[in-house]
Amino acid sequence: MDDQQFQALRELAKDGTLSQRNLSKRMGVSLGRVNYLVNELLRAGYIKADRFKNSRNKIAYMYILTPRGMSAKLSQTHSFLQRKLDEYHRLKDEIEALRQETDSLKEV
Repeated sequence: MDDQQFQALRELAKDGTLSQRNLSKRMGVSLGRVNYLVNELLRAGYIKADRFKNSRNKIAYMYILTPRGMSAKLSQTHSFLQRKLDEYHRLKDEIEALRQETDSLKEV
């Protein structure tokens, strides 16, 4: 699962009644890209789509995370957090090194 699929999965987990157009706006990607991402999540079995009638008398879809989708979301969340923590520690070390470098230049 790539980062955009993970982001789509997270957004749909928060609100399964999102239209693809609204999901596109939330994610900052094209509607075509969202359609592709949703279809990939459906093919992988991470979500299922049920039709429902919304308040504007249109047929819409509700996206529901499957047990497989929940498991994938949990696994991806863990991986995402680990990557971000590693990045945080790397940046923290780099900032400290830069501070020490600038402090030593001030002394000169």
